Amino acid sequence: MMTPMDAGLIANARIRPDDRAVTTSAGTLTYAELNDRARRAAHALQAAGVERGGTVAVMLPNGAPFFEAVHAAGRLRAVVVPVNTHFKADEVGWIVRDSGAQAVVTTAEYLPALEQVADVPRLLVEDGWPEADGEVGDPDDGWPTLMAYTSGTTGRPKGVAIGQDDFRRRAAGVAASGERWNLGPDDVHLLVGPLYHSGPSYWGQMHLAFGGEVVIMERWDAEEALALVERYGVTNTHMVPANFQRILALPEATRDRFDLSSLRLVVHAAAPCPVPLKRAFMDFVGAEKVWEYYGASEGGGTVISPDDWLAHPGSVGKPFPGNEFAILDDDGTVLPPGEVGTVYAKPAGSSFEYHNDAEKTATAHRDGFFTVGDAGYLDADGYLYLTDRTSDMVISGGVNIYPREIEECLFANPEVVDCAVLGVADAEWGEVLYAVVQPAAGSTLNEDAVVGWVRDHLADYKRPRIVELVDVLPRDPNGKVRKPKLREAYVARVASQQ
Repeated sequence: MMTPMDAGLIANARIRPDDRAVTTSAGTLTYAELNDRARRAAHALQAAGVERGGTVAVMLPNGAPFFEAVHAAGRLRAVVVPVNTHFKADEVGWIVRDSGAQAVVTTAEYLPALEQVADVPRLLVEDGWPEADGEVGDPDDGWPTLMAYTSGTTGRPKGVAIGQDDFRRRAAGVAASGERWNLGPDDVHLLVGPLYHSGPSYWGQMHLAFGGEVVIMERWDAEEALALVERYGVTNTHMVPANFQRILALPEATRDRFDLSSLRLVVHAAAPCPVPLKRAFMDFVGAEKVWEYYGASEGGGTVISPDDWLAHPGSVGKPFPGNEFAILDDDGTVLPPGEVGTVYAKPAGSSFEYHNDAEKTATAHRDGFFTVGDAGYLDADGYLYLTDRTSDMVISGGVNIYPREIEECLFANPEVVDCAVLGVADAEWGEVLYAVVQPAAGSTLNEDAVVGWVRDHLADYKRPRIVELVDVLPRDPNGKVRKPKLREAYVARVASQQ
């Protein structure tokens, strides 16, 4: 097994200095060039007041500077806090203050979002990294450690801290993950998601650890993604189901125009993938290439191979080695196979804490296990199935309903391109199901047909009481439907009609 010190940016700059490390529309950086920029950025961070064990907020669009900044912080053994580039001043101010960031790496475009933390030193990547001699910090490794802020379902987001000065464990984890996916210097990774999100960032880091090339999309475009696979001989990519949807929505003639033969692995996660959508994508790229995993910033995870998924459609797999999962009811009792409850995980390594929130940390944990609020069940063979977030569960007339089941049903309709189902308040039922549906181009689908489809396939009480047809559903850059936005818009419309 590769040891952490055999891999990483600094090691690859020494072993393969002229190999391509990061490619964007602006050009390519070799390992030697990327490493030198990270070295100079580390000097700049230190000059700005970042101390060993401190925190650096990084608010950057997709591009090489993100990796320069996080590897600079790694040299100082500072923790990186990625900040969503769509956040506004109040949201950004909270994260920078709560994390105790000693500096923010950003661009001029995002300065208005930093108005509440103007006293925190800001390093603009447009200014470049000043020339500097020698190394700072720990040049033998320089592994970056990130503290993601979870969106959560209530209250302010919280940082997921894996342990102060836990760089060696992070390095070992990246090395083990890279070997698990059989990554190496001949790999070319297409990075399609936002780097402030844990999944895309982690996959980029794994390739830099193992000497591969990372081709970064500044913004997602389905046709351009296929073109990049052909142009750079991409061997693998990390996607979310929304990427699958957009690719399959392209005209067949457009999809067939590109040579995707170099692609050996498509890994997806971050959002539930409807069974019909995954089957269609497997048919397009080759079923043997499509793997899925489930996990959270907090830790724990499952994985499922294409063959296992075809035998257990809809499952997110079995635990990674060393991880354990259990399904518990509200009293903490372990539920038998097939019964839906709250999904609890027990990670292989040390557990996490929510930064500055001991109460939330304690609430999430139970007897060595933790939960992020997902609901699901284990089948008799130990495969995990997710039914929904517990917070998304709808109680209608005293009956528990999981909207994802209705969404899966609707996705099986060939006239449905995208959909979201959620609960909205109702005077008689407490809550009723509200379905927002994007019909296929040229479809004659209407509200009655949507309800009829569900009634034909599921129990009557699971039918949507309210249906809205839309041109496109609002999704965040991570591919998740913005259900709170849909609910807020619905409530506003109802209020305006009263």
